[in-house]
Amino acid sequence: MKATGWEALSQWGDDAARIEPLCGGVANDVWSVRLGEEIAVGRLGTRSDADLAWETELLLYLNHKGLVVPVPIPTLEGRLHAGGLVVMKYLEGRPPESAADWRRVADTLRRLHQLTEGWPQRPGWRSSTDLLKENTGTKINLDQMPPEGVARCRAAWARLVGLPTCVVHGNPNNPANIRITNERVALIDWDESHVDVATLDLALPNNSAGLDDDDFDIARQASAAWEAAVCWGDEYAVRRLAEVRAL
Repeated sequence: MKATGWEALSQWGDDAARIEPLCGGVANDVWSVRLGEEIAVGRLGTRSDADLAWETELLLYLNHKGLVVPVPIPTLEGRLHAGGLVVMKYLEGRPPESAADWRRVADTLRRLHQLTEGWPQRPGWRSSTDLLKENTGTKINLDQMPPEGVARCRAAWARLVGLPTCVVHGNPNNPANIRITNERVALIDWDESHVDVATLDLALPNNSAGLDDDDFDIARQASAAWEAAVCWGDEYAVRRLAEVRAL
């Protein structure tokens, strides 16, 4: 019988073990794990094999291109995920604090966007502009939102039509998803990454990406609408929807 849940950790070695839980949001169970003498991060969720294959292959590609990301560690048999579990390199660092830190984050995001132009969509996902006509995609179900809220979100996303697409990180304005040292910026927690308009990633604190006023407004509105839709059902989503301009 194929191991599932945390039992699958044995596929990384007989001595592989969980250490302590880490902050990983509501979608996944995230722990520090020990693989021999190495400390790593294990993330257990309910995503499909195709979904996890897309994410892990993306991370390997970005690492090869020089971006600092949590590189997947293969099982003893060479698999990058097993039973919904992904084990990744642990990355040291601190969250961004200063305006200079956030400008470094913006530069890293633009490098991500440049490297992934034309990348295929994550299996089962929709982009923000897809949702102008579609109602569902992965964690998004617009049918569960109030119709007036859906109309406001779609008005925000309509401003993105015609812009080029690439892989977006999905939640880079959360400082917990960044690990900075003097030498580099690392982007972690790629669970929300998918193909979309790069603008969604650039609604950063204090307009650190240096967008002009109109582009920054587009980014903030589209990002607020996206997070309202993807998180719908909790208080955070309601707050984000309140930031989306009324029609």
